[in-house]
Amino acid sequence: MAWRARGDHYYRLARRMGYRSRAAFKLKEAIERFRLLRPGDVVVDLGCAPGGWLQVAREAVGPEGFVLGVDIVPVRPLGFDNLKVLVADVLDPGIVDLIRAELPGGSADVLLSDMAPKASGVRELDHARQVDLAGRALEVARRVLKPGGRALVKASQGPLLAELVSEFRRAFRSVRTFKPKASRPESPEVYLVGLFLHA
Repeated sequence: MAWRARGDHYYRLARRMGYRSRAAFKLKEAIERFRLLRPGDVVVDLGCAPGGWLQVAREAVGPEGFVLGVDIVPVRPLGFDNLKVLVADVLDPGIVDLIRAELPGGSADVLLSDMAPKASGVRELDHARQVDLAGRALEVARRVLKPGGRALVKASQGPLLAELVSEFRRAFRSVRTFKPKASRPESPEVYLVGLFLHA
């Protein structure tokens, strides 16, 4: 039952601080540990609904930055001029062009992805689907990030993770695996942090 108490803690904290999801604290920890987001950055957030990561990203980049969320479902407006949500499917072959068209200068400093598949209850299948989504996020990152860019992508512990990490290492100079404190201990979720995208 300990994880439930911890989960309730982050849920209550999110409500108290006005964040739309407890997942906001996962991104906040990544920013603190890896200097992932900085003032003035241009950020793409894949799978952004309900908007908790959008809120944290907007705080981190400030009024001089820009945040673009992408999700297949609409997100209730957050009220910032430098934050936009694109209702689109990341699996759409034309998604990169759609994203670039919305970004200042056509590229981003940081790509975030908290995308997750609908759970089937079959661990191996859910693992494979999560790794596929993470691989898609990496494809998008390679095409929209500036050289030297950064990424934070949700993945899943299991037999397919090692190959995904290898793919990240081919794309970024430094790759870390990261399990946020706000993740439930029994959850297989893990995040890959990619720093310094190769030109």
